[in-house]
Amino acid sequence: MVYKYDFLIIGSGVAGMSYALKVARAHKGKVCIICKTTLDEANTTFAQGGVAAVTDLCKDNFEKHIDDTMVAGDYISDRKAVEQVVRMAPEQIRELVEWGVNFDRDASGQFDLHREGGHSEFRILHHADDTGAEIQRGLMAAVRACDGIEVKEQHFAVEIITQHHLGARVTRRTPYINCYGAYVLNPHTQKVDTYLSKVTVMCTGGCGAVYQTTTNPVIATGDGEAMVYRAKGTVEGMEFVQFHPTALYHPGETHPAYLITEAMRGYGGILRLPNGESFMEKYDERLSLAPRDIVARAIDKEMKIHGLDHVCLDVTHKDAEETRRHFPNIYAKCLSIGIDITRDYIPVRPAAHYMCGGVKVDLNGLSSIERLYALGECSCTGLHGGNRLASNSLIEAVVYAETAARHSVEHVDDYDFNDDVPEWNDEGTLTNEEKVLITQSVKEVGEIMSNYVGIVRSDLRLKRAWDRLDLLYEETEKLFKRVKVSRELCELRNMINTGYLITRMAIERKESRGLHYTIDYPQHAYDKR
Repeated sequence: MVYKYDFLIIGSGVAGMSYALKVARAHKGKVCIICKTTLDEANTTFAQGGVAAVTDLCKDNFEKHIDDTMVAGDYISDRKAVEQVVRMAPEQIRELVEWGVNFDRDASGQFDLHREGGHSEFRILHHADDTGAEIQRGLMAAVRACDGIEVKEQHFAVEIITQHHLGARVTRRTPYINCYGAYVLNPHTQKVDTYLSKVTVMCTGGCGAVYQTTTNPVIATGDGEAMVYRAKGTVEGMEFVQFHPTALYHPGETHPAYLITEAMRGYGGILRLPNGESFMEKYDERLSLAPRDIVARAIDKEMKIHGLDHVCLDVTHKDAEETRRHFPNIYAKCLSIGIDITRDYIPVRPAAHYMCGGVKVDLNGLSSIERLYALGECSCTGLHGGNRLASNSLIEAVVYAETAARHSVEHVDDYDFNDDVPEWNDEGTLTNEEKVLITQSVKEVGEIMSNYVGIVRSDLRLKRAWDRLDLLYEETEKLFKRVKVSRELCELRNMINTGYLITRMAIERKESRGLHYTIDYPQHAYDKR
């Protein structure tokens, strides 16, 4: 089957849905969202903490937010991207509210602002401790109420279509690579359909599932980064994988590991060893509110020094009723496994959380491939640099959805559908009866990445990861060519490609900077920025 859409959006988190709403409002063209599962399952849903924006100009200002972002990013951030996000943030917050998203307010009706690690002021808007789920809920309602947006759930994008599929030789030096849409697996027919588009937008989220333990859902397999890389698009910054310092330690619950929001440390939570001893004073004067890279490395070091499988977060000194009111979901989750956070320490350890790199885009969200935009976590806007400042991700997604919508609406009518694109050819392939090969390889990717490309790295570990990923790549590509396409096989390919990109870029960075820390080049270690 061949389908045609003016705007084809791959992914359904805050980036994809907000972009869809913006272009549907501004243009009469056909809009389609491709969801690999259901509309409500996205990384956005798992974001607890909140959204960073300067909304209280009496106590805060744009320059403070810009400086906090640059410092957290270890000055690798693109200042133009930082300024764009920070200055456009308040207007995008107003639009989220117009779409029906609720943020907590105080008795006077003003936003109830939190503070998180790396922020110099209270500027985090939130909805209790499930802000991402509330944003997803509000956007889903708005999307479903919009007649101009078609949603295709349980559909999986296999590859984006370029002139390569028309028989042209495409390399990384090819000028003007064009995207004509995507090949998409239909779950009902198990056939790969052709989706032609004038504009394609990659909003596939993160890649935490390439690690054994992650706060991301199992669907976060780096699909967007891998598809664009295979299409010879520019991908960068993949060495900067953010490990959230405080995922709930609950053996057996690793995909996703339950996130203990950074807002709990902003609220006054103290990191301690199980014996009650605090330790962050050894690493940073900002203590438990230091940027995430510093806190995660400090926890990792303490666990190794003392032979621990976790450390603890302590909020027992705070008012119990206030704790339950601010963090109702965390309270309920911990209580379900026998931990009363008003009386007991919370066992925590770092887990893979957020990708600061991705598909390289400009200020309009446009990638190096013509007619292809990338938004949200799968993109590399330059905002995060070497380390994401807490709660900057959701606002980045909405701001770039705005700039991409403006730019693509302005240019969409300049493009035509490419009717010469061939349909997917799986002639001669077999039904895969060896699913165990896929499941075992997925486990191997997680073990390789966690053991060798984690919080602390070395040249030897990275070389070992490279060699093992290379073997998995060869095995998986042979299987892909031999059997019919399945979502599980495609996700494995994407995980291997993504793991390779993280490893290769980590090898190429000969310094410790931001989230990338290597014992062979330990400059800047535990730097008190």
